[in-house]
Amino acid sequence: MMMTMIPILETPHGRLFQADCLDFLGSLDSESVDLAFADPPFNLGKEYSSKIDDNRSREAYLYWCVRWLDEMVRSLKPGGALFLWNLPMWNLQLGAHLASKLTFRHWVAVDLKYSLPIKNRLYPSHYSLLYFVKGEKPAVFHPDRTPVPCCRHCGGELRDYGGYKDKMNPEGVSLSDVWTDISPVRHAKYKKRRANALPLKLMDRIVSMASDEGSLVLDPFGGSGTTYVAAELTRRQWVGCELECSAILDRFDRIDLDREHLADIQEDKNTLFTDADLERRVRAGLPLSPKYKLKSKDGRCTCPSMTSSSSLELFTSDV
Repeated sequence: MMMTMIPILETPHGRLFQADCLDFLGSLDSESVDLAFADPPFNLGKEYSSKIDDNRSREAYLYWCVRWLDEMVRSLKPGGALFLWNLPMWNLQLGAHLASKLTFRHWVAVDLKYSLPIKNRLYPSHYSLLYFVKGEKPAVFHPDRTPVPCCRHCGGELRDYGGYKDKMNPEGVSLSDVWTDISPVRHAKYKKRRANALPLKLMDRIVSMASDEGSLVLDPFGGSGTTYVAAELTRRQWVGCELECSAILDRFDRIDLDREHLADIQEDKNTLFTDADLERRVRAGLPLSPKYKLKSKDGRCTCPSMTSSSSLELFTSDV
């Protein structure tokens, strides 16, 4: 990696630069990055501590985005993945540009309700996450599986899987291109700046899907540092920049909070039912169908058996 800048932060896995994204991206070697992610300002006239102009004309905003997107494409290895997070109105146009250079994989709709309703418009309740790869297929692709969606009161399934229960993967439900299980960052413990921060669960899912340990993850819009934290804690290499880095520096000073948060997130993925939902079922006296196969803590395949309304037993299956 060709770097002439001096990092403002170096960690066991990554480097952060306090710099303009175009200057920073221009210093990267071509075909050096495994996973590139961008969450740019959305041109909504917001005030950022970096004092960036977030109220450009449509033409000026799109031209600026195309410039740094082209640099990100240049930096990607063959088979590398590029994810772009933005409002649908911008990703519709930026996606068309990317499709001329990369292979389109998915438009992921992420159900996140930050905004207030807009008069004479449908209520805006999702963000667009575009997923492209350099070349015909991704070099890395292992998406997480998600638990069966359950009632937060009784733990009962919100969907009846009928006669397919015995065919379901013990590690969970296949990830779709509509994500409804990502919550906005609202708690002061995890909110690192005034502007909206990316949820750690979102970035853990992206990093887990499109990179391996040791892969190089790029994010030229550091924000509150969520991408870097997800990469650092999952032993990916990472590199990025931000115009004003104080929120990121403060976050890395207290990274143990994120370490605990990520452990909770990872406990509840790649499993058919979360421990919390199973406990709710026990309290509600709802037996879990014996047709399901569950994954025990030691990785073995197990089947559920409820012997009473207050205890849940798991026994090893012959399957």
